[in-house]
Amino acid sequence: MAEAAARHELYTQQQWAHQRAERAERNAERLEREIQAQAASAAASESLAELHYVDSLSGSMLFQFPVNDGGGPQRTSCSSSKDDSQQTSLCKAPIASLDCMADLGSTTEQLCAKLQAAAVKESVDRVSSAAQSPSLTSGLRYRNLGKSGLRVSNIGLATWTTYNTAINEEQLDAVVTAAYNAGINLFDLTEGPQSSEQAETQLGAILKRKNWKRVSYSVITKIHWHYKSEERGLSRKHIIESVRSSVARLQLDYIDIVLIQKADPMCPLEEVVRAMDFLVSEGLIMYWGTAKWSPIDVTEMYTACRQLNCSTPILEQSEYHMLCREKVEIYMPELYNKIGVGLMAWSPLAMGLLPSFKDSLRSRSSNRTKASSISWNQDDRKPPSKENNEPLTARNTKEILFSISLIADRLGCSLVQLCIAWTLKNESVQCLLLGAATTHQFYHALHGLQLLPKLNSNVMAELERILDNKPVRPPMVSTLAMR
Repeated sequence: MAEAAARHELYTQQQWAHQRAERAERNAERLEREIQAQAASAAASESLAELHYVDSLSGSMLFQFPVNDGGGPQRTSCSSSKDDSQQTSLCKAPIASLDCMADLGSTTEQLCAKLQAAAVKESVDRVSSAAQSPSLTSGLRYRNLGKSGLRVSNIGLATWTTYNTAINEEQLDAVVTAAYNAGINLFDLTEGPQSSEQAETQLGAILKRKNWKRVSYSVITKIHWHYKSEERGLSRKHIIESVRSSVARLQLDYIDIVLIQKADPMCPLEEVVRAMDFLVSEGLIMYWGTAKWSPIDVTEMYTACRQLNCSTPILEQSEYHMLCREKVEIYMPELYNKIGVGLMAWSPLAMGLLPSFKDSLRSRSSNRTKASSISWNQDDRKPPSKENNEPLTARNTKEILFSISLIADRLGCSLVQLCIAWTLKNESVQCLLLGAATTHQFYHALHGLQLLPKLNSNVMAELERILDNKPVRPPMVSTLAMR
């Protein structure tokens, strides 16, 4: 009995302690709310005092703000009594510039109206300037390349149509500047060996002349190898000398990403891996990747990097468009999820096939005459006849592209913009490379970003039905079952 009474008393004391703790917590919360309310009241009083002060600018340059019992400011004249002046705080308002003389006769409402009108005017000016020079930065997204920390825009400026002998320096400068101002922070210098060297020299001169912050953009170049005796294969010597030459031509301290163009079956992967890791450790490059490698080769390269404790590749550059889908849609997501290799897509227009198809629709065949070579009337918009002598594959391709062009017309865009938006609709594509010879071509292609919200599930299903080439993973065949 005594033990039960002791337990009951202990339980009662615990309950009382718990109740006292709850009351203390409630009191602390109430005290905190009161302090916040007092702070808010003081801030409101200060703001109201400032409003009264601004409102009285037209009357006098010397004001007094007595603090009354209610906490609100109260304005009095300069001729207050001595006792009142001891209870008030004296505030003088010197004129810092003659520019404010026009506002001395304005009341608070008039000043607010002026500020609102100025804000509206600024907004209108911003909208009009955006209409005059198209600003498409709202459509850009910045994503990490692979599973690295490098963030780039989902559109990159490529070189296969920008840097060539037919474009002068002024056009080059205009395209690069337009891309940078639009928010693009990735410049790709990946083409053939000769054109890549020329592109590096030209872009290096532009970047040096513009003097942009180095952290605001990234540069990608490639290591090309061919069958010349001194540059054959991906030897350590060729890789290191190629990167050093690219750094000198670009007039930069380092290159952000270096890609290895195609795998070399005659060179050991260990030599390539150690050479790229040496360049990273020396600070000549920040990251490296591959281009036109098979998924198996990329996996083997990654395995060699892990075994040798070297830096791993962060991306694979692959061709991807409506007519080439298997590698990107089946194997690249698996590479990203397993080993963190991202995807940079190129050639969204199928190596110029789509623009050339549009031109072919605008002109009839050579055995027929037409009034104008640039018109697009109803006869030109008819699908190609199946009785012609073209190969079956080419005829089917024309029919497919013709149906896609009709969807583009319905969406109010061009075929080029639709293809760009379709490519970016794939979440596996972290960056898409676009080339342009003029600023007009660049802005036209960049408008494809604004088409992304229109590509809903119904439109994508219709495009999928027209293309009818969705890749399917081949079935896994067990050698044991074949025995």
